[in-house]
Amino acid sequence: MRLRHAIDVCVLATLFAALHAVAPAHAAPSCEPDKLATKYPKLVGKKLKIGQDGESAPFSQRDPKDFNRLIGLDADMARATFACIGVPIEFTTGAWSGLIPAAMSGQIDVMWDTLLYTPERAKRMDFVAYMNSATAIIVPKGNPKKIKSIDDMCGTTGTTNLGTTQEAMLRAGNDKCVAEGKKPIDIITSTDMPASLRLVQNSRADSALTNKFVGDIMAASTPTIEVSAGIVTGARIAVGTAKGNDDLIKAMFDALTVLKANGEMKKIYEANKVDYDLVTDPEILTK
Repeated sequence: MRLRHAIDVCVLATLFAALHAVAPAHAAPSCEPDKLATKYPKLVGKKLKIGQDGESAPFSQRDPKDFNRLIGLDADMARATFACIGVPIEFTTGAWSGLIPAAMSGQIDVMWDTLLYTPERAKRMDFVAYMNSATAIIVPKGNPKKIKSIDDMCGTTGTTNLGTTQEAMLRAGNDKCVAEGKKPIDIITSTDMPASLRLVQNSRADSALTNKFVGDIMAASTPTIEVSAGIVTGARIAVGTAKGNDDLIKAMFDALTVLKANGEMKKIYEANKVDYDLVTDPEILTK
């Protein structure tokens, strides 16, 4: 009886080991560009226009070896995403503040350029968010006005890009200054960050607000300025398109999910020296 029990246990152990050896490992999701017609039929035959400003390193900038080619995190992410989907793209450049209305009106198919999701923008756009954001305060070297937060900006001149969440932050800071009986913030808006940077360099502005990674690169390459502080707000960086592009939104969500799962997204972030720890699981946001 004991011998039979021992044999049974041995047989079961052998069978378990054999089944475990031949059981397929859980494969990482993969891109399926050949299935475009069945998965996203409304995208078949299209060449999508991707809007970027080409002025916001490390997200979007012109290749010094080829002025007509865009490089950077957002450019690389767009190429990888739409290659995964199986849809050809072309980049179109313009002032950052003009890209949002261009996407809302359908003049471009997608804005992929340090775009932040907001409920107000979601009234006319749909988003796929995939990254947390942080804001940098840029000041002249030495920080003569001792600006380390928006609360320190009362009575000073601040600048940022028109239509950005940083503009909203400045205006909210100004309202707080006034409510507390302090001098208001003199706010100057620019069409792009290089213009805001020039205002700081020329002493026309005491500080500028921008995406932290953009600010870090600007400060590292410009000896007359520095980043005095970083502000983590919980804002979400996203890719956006006009309302009604359901196949496009679903396709971008699926592709970003695959690229995150298979490690390609991490490689792109590391190549562009952007902190991958800020990446989040992709999420569709429509309101």
